[in-house]
Amino acid sequence: MRLRNVKRQKNQLELAFVPMQRGEASPSGKEGTETSRATQACRGPASTDFQMEEVCDPGNLKRALQRVCQNQGSPGLDGMSVQRLPAYLGEHWSQIRSQLLDGSYKPRAIKRVEIPKPGGGVRKLGIPTVLDRVVQQAILQVLQKQWDATFSEHSYGFRPRRTAHQAVARAQEIVAQGHDWVVDIDLEQFFDQVSHDRLMARVAERVTDKRLLKLIRALLSAGILEDGLVKPPEKGTPQGSPLSPLLSNLVLDELDWELEKRGLPFVRYADDCNIYVRSERAGQRVMRSISDFITRKLRLKVNAAKSAVAKPSSRKFLGFSLSDGAEPKRLIASQTLKRFRYRVVELTGRNRGISLDRMIRELTEYLRGWINYFGFCERRTDLRDLDGWIRRRLRSAAWKQWQTGRKRYRELRRRGVPAERAKAVAGCSRGPWSMSRTTAINQALSNRYLTSLGLLTLETWSKA
Repeated sequence: MRLRNVKRQKNQLELAFVPMQRGEASPSGKEGTETSRATQACRGPASTDFQMEEVCDPGNLKRALQRVCQNQGSPGLDGMSVQRLPAYLGEHWSQIRSQLLDGSYKPRAIKRVEIPKPGGGVRKLGIPTVLDRVVQQAILQVLQKQWDATFSEHSYGFRPRRTAHQAVARAQEIVAQGHDWVVDIDLEQFFDQVSHDRLMARVAERVTDKRLLKLIRALLSAGILEDGLVKPPEKGTPQGSPLSPLLSNLVLDELDWELEKRGLPFVRYADDCNIYVRSERAGQRVMRSISDFITRKLRLKVNAAKSAVAKPSSRKFLGFSLSDGAEPKRLIASQTLKRFRYRVVELTGRNRGISLDRMIRELTEYLRGWINYFGFCERRTDLRDLDGWIRRRLRSAAWKQWQTGRKRYRELRRRGVPAERAKAVAGCSRGPWSMSRTTAINQALSNRYLTSLGLLTLETWSKA
């Protein structure tokens, strides 16, 4: 049944778009991968007034639809799911295409969703309808291909073939060159503060197709449903919209140019920007002047409470920090470790009322995603310490689940603990956390045994 559904959706993807009409722009070539800084001249308008034809090209729309379907995501205000979208487009695409090409397409309002931030507070996401997500993704694919080569080589966020790991590695190189003070600038509610007028002026420098300019403006101005009311936004690019990351890079590209003009080494990933200098005094001077530039020229707010001039070892960049010394090492930031431990405590709670097998399955799912990213660290002792702490949490949970002395004795014996040793600890009145360190528990729930249940070992996995 599942294979049949996959084949049906694939067929719907093939049939969703009509063939390209004569006179439309042909499908573009492969996306550019150039990451070096282009000349100032490359930042000018695109060479065509027919970018909407490129957006509506069947091949481009098919790729956009596939990406939206892969990303899944919840429905927007119209309630349409990604599963229903291919069939809907197959039936209505001709009308939608005409609206896009004649400039009459009107985006639907956005659904506001709040999710908690790891460090406290909430992050406001905007969820467009799945149809609007396809339109935005199609625009993104056309504009990113044209714009990406003009962005700074020091910008890593939301760009093809660029990753957070590359950004951290580049910061490490700069610090190793002697720039061992960081100007860590935090932009306050960046995605909510972007001026629409200023952003559209920047877009108009690169886009000459008035239909596309009108559509981007309409997408930015689409109402947001919040507290039961649809409110037209006066500024901001909603997080959760496919086009927002590219537009945010366009806004902050002006900051990149300013930093390059001043000859300041920096690394930027989205709105996380770290500038590196050789002394605290130089850092304070850069902090004042760049904060003034951001406030006055970009019309954005700098969060003074979260911004600082400090050693890289005391600051967090994309979840990592860098050790002091001539050869800095990538470390997992203390704030990251704190959040990790909090989550593991939730997953290994002694009162969860689930089996040890299920607890390990759920825990391993989280650990795998976490280590795939933070395995990039270079201090392996941190991972080794976390492995030992996680195993102790599991042993503590198991001891609590066994509850009575008789059951504890039976479980210890079943796992190979000698009778005398099992009898000595089964009736002990010490708490689970204390008991988790005893020889009997470590023998019954050995590292090998926990691994046989599927427990992922961070230190080993990160080397794989």
